[in-house]
Amino acid sequence: MNAAPDYLLIGHATADLTPAGRLLGGTVSYAARVIHSFGLSVGILTSTAPDEPLLSQLTPFVSDLVVLPASDTSTFENIYEPTGRIQYLRAVAAKITPADIPAHWLASPLVHLAPLTDEVDPQIAHQFKDATVMLTLQGWLRKWDADGRVRFKRWFDADVLKDIDIVVFSEEDIAEAPELEQEFAGVVRHLFVTRAENGGTYYHNGLPTSFTTPQVELVHPTGAGDVFAASLLSALHVTNYDFSAATYVAARLAAYSVTRVGLESAPSALEVNRALAEVR
Repeated sequence: MNAAPDYLLIGHATADLTPAGRLLGGTVSYAARVIHSFGLSVGILTSTAPDEPLLSQLTPFVSDLVVLPASDTSTFENIYEPTGRIQYLRAVAAKITPADIPAHWLASPLVHLAPLTDEVDPQIAHQFKDATVMLTLQGWLRKWDADGRVRFKRWFDADVLKDIDIVVFSEEDIAEAPELEQEFAGVVRHLFVTRAENGGTYYHNGLPTSFTTPQVELVHPTGAGDVFAASLLSALHVTNYDFSAATYVAARLAAYSVTRVGLESAPSALEVNRALAEVR
C-alpha cells in the first residue's frame, strides 16, 4: 500500500483573474508550499477542469495529487473599488465528498479542510478518526448571486465541529456575524481568530489568549491567512503539539508573507527553520 501523505489538503485550487493574467490561487496552493518548506509530504484532493495548466505549479511541492474532473476550474475575480473589494466567482469546479478520498489517505496524521467555494462536504470531517483535523472556514461562509457576486453565508454545525480539532478564520470572514466568534469558541477545542497586524486570539476550550504578530511593511496581504494556518498545523507536528510555539511560528511566517506577492509569499525552508529555532 502507498504511504499516506504527512499532510492532506482538501479543497479547490483556483484560477484568479488579475491584471497580470490568469494566476493559480486558493488555500491548497499557498499551503502546499508552506508544508513543503517544513519538510513534510503533501497530498492534495482537489477538482479542476481537465488538463488545467496552472496545476503544474503545484508539482514541485506535492507528493500525491488527486484531481476530480470538472467542466471548469473554480475561478475568482476581485474588483477593487473605493468602498472595498467586490469578489465574483466566475466558475466552480466539482464538489468533494467522502467517497473521493483515497482509502490509504485516511491514515494521514494531518488533515486540512480548505473550502473556498463551499465545495468540501462537511461530512468529510468525520472520516479521519486518528488525525489532527484543521478547518480554514472561509469557504463555508460564502454564497453567490446569479451573477457570481460572492456574499456572506452564516455557517455553524456543532456536529461537524466536534470532529474538527482546530478552526482558523479571520475577523473579516465573520464581519457580518461577529457573534460567530463566541459560538465557535464554545464548541471548538482550538480556535484561532486572526486580526491582521493586530495578531489574533487563540481560544483553548473557550478560554482566550491574545497573540501578536511581527510588525512589517505590508506589500500584499493575499494568502497570509493560508500561510498562518498551514504553518500552524505543520509547526504543531514538529514541536510535539506545543501550541504556544506553533502559534509563534505561524504568526512570524504569516508576517513574512505579506512582504511578498502571490504564491512567492510562502516561506522558504530557511525561514521556517529560523522560526522553529527561535522556539526551541
